Amino acid sequence: MPWQVWYLTLAVVWGSSYLLIKVGLEALSGVQVTALRIVLGAVVLLTLVALTRTRLPRGRRTWGHLLVTGTLLCSLPWTLFALGEQRVTSAVAGIANATTPVAAVVATALMLPGQPVGRRRQVGVAVGFLGVVLIAQPWSLDRGPDPVGLAMVLVASASYGIGWTYVRRFLHGVDPGGLSMPAAQVFVALAQVPVLLVVDWWLRGLPSEGPLAPAGPSASGDGWSLWGPLLAVAALGVVGTGLAQAMQYAVVRAAGPTVATSVTYPIVVVSVVLGVVLLGESVGPLVLLGAGVVLAGSLLVGSGRGARGRAGRGPRVAGRERHTSGVSVDPAKMGG
Repeated sequence: MPWQVWYLTLAVVWGSSYLLIKVGLEALSGVQVTALRIVLGAVVLLTLVALTRTRLPRGRRTWGHLLVTGTLLCSLPWTLFALGEQRVTSAVAGIANATTPVAAVVATALMLPGQPVGRRRQVGVAVGFLGVVLIAQPWSLDRGPDPVGLAMVLVASASYGIGWTYVRRFLHGVDPGGLSMPAAQVFVALAQVPVLLVVDWWLRGLPSEGPLAPAGPSASGDGWSLWGPLLAVAALGVVGTGLAQAMQYAVVRAAGPTVATSVTYPIVVVSVVLGVVLLGESVGPLVLLGAGVVLAGSLLVGSGRGARGRAGRGPRVAGRERHTSGVSVDPAKMGG
């Protein structure tokens, strides 16, 4: 199948993840949405790893770093997106995801001092920050998104940028390839699920039903009001978390990491359209303007090059980049 089909499918899958989270929150708490997403995604990835006979990373040092990246790339951002969407619309959450490349540049400057940050990328960071200010509208808190919810989804997006910069510094060269590294990171998140659920249960006042009982507004309902949200999170876990990793790898392998990471941009469009059309969300003109400015900043970041030019990229084969590992080492990485 052509990589363009996987690319468009990936944009729709990850772009719709914010809508699925919003629907899931009708019957589950934010942490419960994340927990179910991780469990189902891990099941899918474990199946794929077994079918493809993929070898997982080895070594205590490597798994120590994977503990960090599994937190930064999976459990932390997915939890914050779900908690944040209890306060902001799915469209705003999707827009926030576009700040990931901007955060990655800042993380690169701090964590990879030997990696030059070109002037174009520096301008991209400034433009992206301006876009965030337009979205937040700090001069009029009554009109802008909920500041706490917006902060959560922005931190979640920044976590992706920091996480993939960490991968580039500490795990570059140890990836066995294929689904090995993405699967290992989700497995790390899976090990953190019991802790997340217990903390969530405690913060909710230790209800007698226990940490697994649905805790959303429609949790006491039956029929579609309960099963609809559960099916939405099931789709998020199976497709958006499990199968999407395989789709991403297909794009990276066929078209290179630069093309694969550019899926950040259509994700924003998909999330906004789905939020407005299917959920009836309202997106104000300043939020849309801010989204456009953030996208412009991210495009500047994605098109900028440091003094090393093509350093850090894979070898070129048949006129295109060839990426030989299972994950992109470009820190301007996205996630849904």
